[in-house]
Amino acid sequence: MKFRLGIRSKLFFSILLILLLSYSTLIYSTVKTLNATLEEKIGRDLEANLKFAHFQYLARAEQMKYTLLQPAMAPPAQQHLQARDKVWLKKALHRWQKILPFVDLLTIVDSRKLVVARVNGNLAGDAFELGGVLDRAFNGKQPVISTELVPYRLLRREGEVEYSAALTTGEAMMLTVVIPVVTEEGELLGGIVAGDVINRDPHIPYQVQEIFGNDAVVNITQRDVRIASSIGTEFSLPTTLAPQVYERIERRQPFRGETQIGSRLYKTAFEPITNANGEVIGSLSVALPGTDMEKLKRANLRNIMTSAGIGIFLSFGIAYFVARRLARPLRELARGAQNIASGYLDQRVVVGKIYEFALLADSFNKMAAALQERDLTIRNKTVALEEVNSRLQESNELLEKRVGERTAELQMEKGRLEAILTSMAEGVVVTDCDNKVILFNPAAQRIFEMVPFWMLDKPFAEVCESRGFCPLSGYIEEIRNGPDTATVREVNIKVKGKQLKVQLSPFFDATGGFAGVVMSIRDMTLEGEVDRMKSEFISTVSHELKTPLTSMKGSLQLLLSKEDRSAAADRELLEICLRNTDRLIRLINDILDISKIEAGGMEFSFKPDSIAELVAYAVAEIKGFSAQHNVPIINLVGHDLPLVYGDHDRLIQVITNLLANAVKFSPEEAVVTVIAERRAHYVEVSVVDRGEVIQWGDRDKLFKKFQQLEGAETKGSGTGLGLAICKEIIEKHHGKIYYRAGGEGGNNFTFTVPVYEEQ
Repeated sequence: MKFRLGIRSKLFFSILLILLLSYSTLIYSTVKTLNATLEEKIGRDLEANLKFAHFQYLARAEQMKYTLLQPAMAPPAQQHLQARDKVWLKKALHRWQKILPFVDLLTIVDSRKLVVARVNGNLAGDAFELGGVLDRAFNGKQPVISTELVPYRLLRREGEVEYSAALTTGEAMMLTVVIPVVTEEGELLGGIVAGDVINRDPHIPYQVQEIFGNDAVVNITQRDVRIASSIGTEFSLPTTLAPQVYERIERRQPFRGETQIGSRLYKTAFEPITNANGEVIGSLSVALPGTDMEKLKRANLRNIMTSAGIGIFLSFGIAYFVARRLARPLRELARGAQNIASGYLDQRVVVGKIYEFALLADSFNKMAAALQERDLTIRNKTVALEEVNSRLQESNELLEKRVGERTAELQMEKGRLEAILTSMAEGVVVTDCDNKVILFNPAAQRIFEMVPFWMLDKPFAEVCESRGFCPLSGYIEEIRNGPDTATVREVNIKVKGKQLKVQLSPFFDATGGFAGVVMSIRDMTLEGEVDRMKSEFISTVSHELKTPLTSMKGSLQLLLSKEDRSAAADRELLEICLRNTDRLIRLINDILDISKIEAGGMEFSFKPDSIAELVAYAVAEIKGFSAQHNVPIINLVGHDLPLVYGDHDRLIQVITNLLANAVKFSPEEAVVTVIAERRAHYVEVSVVDRGEVIQWGDRDKLFKKFQQLEGAETKGSGTGLGLAICKEIIEKHHGKIYYRAGGEGGNNFTFTVPVYEEQ
């Protein structure tokens, strides 16, 4: 059986709960406000005390600064410092020490940071070790106050022998003041350095204690070790800072928190102390007792709880009376509501004469009548709504199907467009109406040598400066701001040695407004190079064809015009024709060979062959040419080399071409040598001559088509195709051909052919 409460009990407990919650909220807010007020007060006190402690901490430094500033500006001190009068300067230091008896270090240095005089020592001429604070004062030519960590060797050098020997950490914290000595013309002569060692003071200066009273505690730490405090040793005060506190101090962040000193709880505020280089070397802290605040909080809480207890007792009686008075009408209304919830919409209720409940009962009865009428209407509308809902569901399914089909079509169209842009040989760059790059295809990446990360979603004018294509930015602005935005521009620019043709076309949005610019970029560099090579080739071939033809024509005309002919003269003329005919045949053969290679139509017949026999055939073939030019050829290729795998005729063609070039470029009676040796899985063949070494600027032309060396003294001319054909033939054999200068002058052309492996 379930336990159920009546309306009167529910009303009683509800009123009681409301009153309890109200009192609880009041107590909570009052306590929270009190805590916040007290925390704010003690926080203000902490900040004020910390500010005053910092002022007192720097008071002696300010006193040293303003005491030494006047003599530093006086002409006598400047003159004696400029003259490095150590006796006068040392006496001056003793006079100043009498004015500042608490100073532990008083030294004068010159502009090179070398010590001129010390108040407590006779040594001079050494470099002053606190270079950072000196640099800051000398560079700004202004007095500098800083706290520095001073090593014991500096204190010992300055005359503080007893104190430096007592240091346990090997260094001390010292308030340091540097006064630069500057002439009226702005010339830096040196500086006065004064220091007050904080570790000597067992307590904070009496002025701080006098202002704060005995309740406040002021501490100074060197790094995380306490070195000075305003309280005596009778309290149990930690000698080092807690790790979590010092971690924040090292990050140059202040710390606010609580700590236990003796039997009392203190609120603390820490501030980092930094040196001239901005490095944290210690901390300054102020602590205020929190016990008084706790007592005040407990007293106020006791008063609040007493008032709350009385109020809750009175609330209990009020809740009981009100619940009993209001229970019966509410019970009737609850019973009527239950009947309506069960479906009896003709239910009506009658309550007492209390005005509010009578008004509520009348509204309840009107609501029941309205519900009865609306229930009938809803039942009539339900059937129609179900039919409409069915139709809407069918329409929704059809719409989703069409949206899916259209989405798939758009995805396919997008894929096609991306594939077209990716495969295009021309670069495509698109900017939006704000001149930001929104598309950058792979061809444009290759042309401009930039990755999309550097271009996309960035203003075009911003990225063009680092890549040298800023002229395009000007054309884009002309299209955007010009009177005729529909004009298509075609411009030629040069970027990083590349000749580019750029077509700029604007595009528009649905409303006809300017939406951006499409740039189609074509790299014309290769086409220009091809045109140049073609022109050079036509010029070379024309010259090469014209020369032998002219010679042949002249010889034939001479033969035809001679009346008194001799057999020897005719034979000589015919030999001239024969040589020029051979020259034309070689020229045409070279052109045909390079054409076949480029078209992939040159056929190769690979088989095992002896490299010694190939070289011997080539030497025999070129022997007449070498004898004609008085350039002997020495064959040093041995027959002990392994067989190579290659095309017999093509390899002879390569060796013959290299030998012919060597003879051409060699002076008379110079020797051309052919050598060969095995290198791993290859046989390496070298043709060495004693001609003029090829210059660095011409070596890139050696194996390119239609390239001839300028200024070279050769015994004949050519098409510039010989080495290019050799390179193609050797690469078809999976070998390499290259050039290097001879060790003792001359040139060395080398190629490799794979060794024949029987397996």
